[in-house]
Amino acid sequence: MAELRTEEEQLEAIKRWWKENGTSLVVGAVIAAAGVFGWKAWQDYQTGQAEAASQRYQQLLTLSGQDALDEAARQQADDLVTTLTEDHGDSLYADLARLLDARLAVQAGDTAAARTALEGLIDESPRPYLQGLARLRLARLQLAADDAEAALASLDGEIPAPLAAQRADIRGDAHLALGDREAARDAWREALSLSEASDQPLYGVQLKLDDLGVEETTS
Repeated sequence: MAELRTEEEQLEAIKRWWKENGTSLVVGAVIAAAGVFGWKAWQDYQTGQAEAASQRYQQLLTLSGQDALDEAARQQADDLVTTLTEDHGDSLYADLARLLDARLAVQAGDTAAARTALEGLIDESPRPYLQGLARLRLARLQLAADDAEAALASLDGEIPAPLAAQRADIRGDAHLALGDREAARDAWREALSLSEASDQPLYGVQLKLDDLGVEETTS
């Protein structure tokens, strides 16, 4: 009887404990399950977004590979760029889309649109290398528009070390456009030095130095 009473007391204790704590346990379990399912749903959503961005970028890449775009193809490209930058703005594909957009604009003779695309990339991308690449391309466009001062200003922005030789090369072009032959010579010499140090050949720079009457500077 004593054992039975003890078992009954234990059962009553369990019932009381469940009455006091059971609801919170159930709620906790539901919340935990919701968290697991919510995280899985978020992961699936993110995967879907990445796949959609990749597909749209591939479509844009295919369009940009054509020799010339008719009006319909150009509109399709514009729509893809808009979708990538608005719906996938934080993705790498959005940054690459802006670079392609600038190239397509140049091919179409719309340098203003090309500059806008590059400036958007510089302002909004979290990726220093792509920002630097955009600055180089923007500086070239500014030089082509006879705005060497603006090109130098663009080149003064942050540009990663792997692009330093190209920056020095373009800087030399800008200085020459402004009539400063000595500054151009120094910039091109720097470009050659940087390209040799990084083992990244930079073609045409020595020819520019030769045109200034500078002796061969490479071994």
